[in-house]
Amino acid sequence: MQNIDDIRDLLLKRIASSNSPADILRSQELKSLYGAIKDMPVNERGDYGKKINNLKTELEVAVKSKEAEMLDNEVEPIDVTAPWDLNCLPNELLSTENGTQHPLTVELENIVNIFTRMGFEAIESRQIDDDKHMFGTLNFHENHPARDGYDTFRTEEGLIPPAHTSTMQNRILLDGKQKLEAGGQIAAISYGRVFRNEDVDATHEHTFYQCEGVFVSEDANLGQMLGTLRSFFETYYGQKLKIKTQPAYFPFVEPGLEFAIEKPAALNGKPGEWLEMLGCGMIHPNVLKAAGIDSDKYRGFAWGGGVERLVMLKYGIEDLRHFESGRLQFLRKF
Repeated sequence: MQNIDDIRDLLLKRIASSNSPADILRSQELKSLYGAIKDMPVNERGDYGKKINNLKTELEVAVKSKEAEMLDNEVEPIDVTAPWDLNCLPNELLSTENGTQHPLTVELENIVNIFTRMGFEAIESRQIDDDKHMFGTLNFHENHPARDGYDTFRTEEGLIPPAHTSTMQNRILLDGKQKLEAGGQIAAISYGRVFRNEDVDATHEHTFYQCEGVFVSEDANLGQMLGTLRSFFETYYGQKLKIKTQPAYFPFVEPGLEFAIEKPAALNGKPGEWLEMLGCGMIHPNVLKAAGIDSDKYRGFAWGGGVERLVMLKYGIEDLRHFESGRLQFLRKF
């Protein structure tokens, strides 16, 4: 009769040193133990077979342990504090050793730069806010459909990832109130990431960027607003542009307008081809009152639009989803 303990020790050592531990369970030594049963006295076979089965169970546990150890060793922990070793980069990335900015970051900086040169203060929008600033101070009726969960995300605590950078408008008005009362004016833009409960496709995303502008003075008017927007778009696209508007409804402006430009030549535009760019209008008196501003004495205008739309038109990008995809093939174009 073969010595089970000797074979046990031999197979356990093989498992510990093997790169294919599961193969040990099919070893000739283990097969020989089972083969020896038929040559044993009948009254000894049951006890002997039980010992072999116990050995196989022990070996199976050892195999699983070895495989788990091998798997752990395959995944090296990442030391986030380690210096960046350029020798680890593939050749095609060595030319960008310091990294590059995302195209949306580049264009957002360009947009902010244009408006700040026009005299607007730039304020980054929040990425979490409350119902008051998202809706209440912007003249949204308490039963307005935009408050519904089908349109707006909410956390378990009732906070809101803003669906528009207009969430900063009340704060901008409150901060500028003293300047206004001292004979000055409020001129600011808010910019940042916004979130909407959208079905994602080539022209819709649940996460994107917006830029909003606010201007308040004693004599603010639509002519000033249209001149401001035209100046921005002509600077951004680097050419003279025709503009037009059409009526639209937004709770926080009255009258409300949709602002369009004639398609730029850089986009192979032809006379008579128009592109709707953003929503705008004169700030609703209720929005001014919510910030404690006398709407009989002061007037203002505001506008807001998506950054991705500007960039898509500028570079002829056909799918909005590219911006958030993380695809290197797309990002390397910039």
